[in-house]
Amino acid sequence: MSSIRSIDKNVLESPTSIPEFLLSDLSQDDLDIINDMVKLPRDQPLKKSGLVGDTPNEKGTQQPGDKKAKQDDEFPDGGLRAWLIVVGGACITFSTSGYIASWGIFQAYYQETLLKGVSPSSIAWIGSIQYALVFLPGLIVGRLFDLGHFYLVFLPSSIAIVVATFLIGQCTQYWHFLLCQGFATGLAVGGIFGCGNPVISHWFKKKRASALGYMAVGSSLGGTVIPIIIKNLLSRVGFPWTMRILGFIHLVMCGIANLTIKPRLPPMKVKGGLLNLAAFKDPPFTVYCISSFIIFLGIYTALIYVNVSASQFGISPNLAFYFVSIANASAAFGRGVTGICADKFGPLNILIPFTFFAGILTYAWPFARSAGPLLVVIVIYGFSSGAFISLLLTTIMNFGGEGDAGRRVGMFLTTSALGALAGPPISGAINATTGGFEAVGYFAGSAIILGVLGLIIVRYLKLGRWIGRV
Repeated sequence: MSSIRSIDKNVLESPTSIPEFLLSDLSQDDLDIINDMVKLPRDQPLKKSGLVGDTPNEKGTQQPGDKKAKQDDEFPDGGLRAWLIVVGGACITFSTSGYIASWGIFQAYYQETLLKGVSPSSIAWIGSIQYALVFLPGLIVGRLFDLGHFYLVFLPSSIAIVVATFLIGQCTQYWHFLLCQGFATGLAVGGIFGCGNPVISHWFKKKRASALGYMAVGSSLGGTVIPIIIKNLLSRVGFPWTMRILGFIHLVMCGIANLTIKPRLPPMKVKGGLLNLAAFKDPPFTVYCISSFIIFLGIYTALIYVNVSASQFGISPNLAFYFVSIANASAAFGRGVTGICADKFGPLNILIPFTFFAGILTYAWPFARSAGPLLVVIVIYGFSSGAFISLLLTTIMNFGGEGDAGRRVGMFLTTSALGALAGPPISGAINATTGGFEAVGYFAGSAIILGVLGLIIVRYLKLGRWIGRV
């Protein structure tokens, strides 16, 4: 019988080079000792079979026995081509989530002009459907992405958002806006968003949170610039031409994205179909999905209603109109900074405190009744909520391998979409019933805090302790 002492020390430094005949004679106790000595990942210990040529090393890449797998699993984590992906990603977030994040401007404008006779809660359904459809198609889009059909979804969705924006300029009735700005725009954004984000998982591993953070900065820039564009164009060229100009902006941004973004890894025909229900047997994944659903019930509320609330508080309409832009500009810093921190300390460890701050600021928002206090609240809220949106997908991508990233992200987004769909109309109904925003803040803030408690449980389930990097 062989023993661990019969294996040369230098060989132990590269455990996959240990001859298989030696390993076959070792006891399981000896194999456990080797695992401890070479510090292999906890979920990939040495076993008595399948050891030669296919055991991942510490970096998660394959050993020389499988050159194709090695090539697929070596992440660039930088370089011109990889960073061009991030640039293209920033362009799509500018014209998708940045555009969607500007809904507060449309909510206020429609209430005051085009849809003056429609209740705020009914108008909120247009924005709510937009928010939901950013995530809801993720289940189908993510699966198509994994199967290699990236361009089949990405290009038609890019064309659709341009066409839908042009059509919004022709809308006059509530149902027109519901179809064009709610459903058509939402589905187009969902197709782009659901394909664009998983591409990052092909190009970045160690710097994934940073890359997604930089990509999300485009969303903040869009949410900052688009409301200002709308504000200045409405009085000069009117609503129809304002929307046409936005359509041309989408055309440029989506054009750049289609020229720069491409998947790197080959299609992965993983087991299962559209759904991987086995993923929900993993408690951290399931609790993370539920927690995010709850957070989405309240995370967008302050951003959507801050303009309306500012006007009700007697703040100048000229200043109130810019609060959405201010919040989104602050979110740009939150997304960039927290992405870098997440690569060092773990995305969930950064996500938890910043989302908690967003909940506290949502409580405070209805009680900031003058320009100065409301400005402070909305700046800090924007920074904190920006971190939540930036790191949301980073965490879920790290819950499994890259070959199933699209489907896993898709299932998560579809679950979260239900919260994004229900949250704003509930807040609108509470506002209509109470005549104020205090109860709205209580509802939205409590939803966010409850979701944060769920995220803390996710960290415990993942690590087996309350503190650690995850």
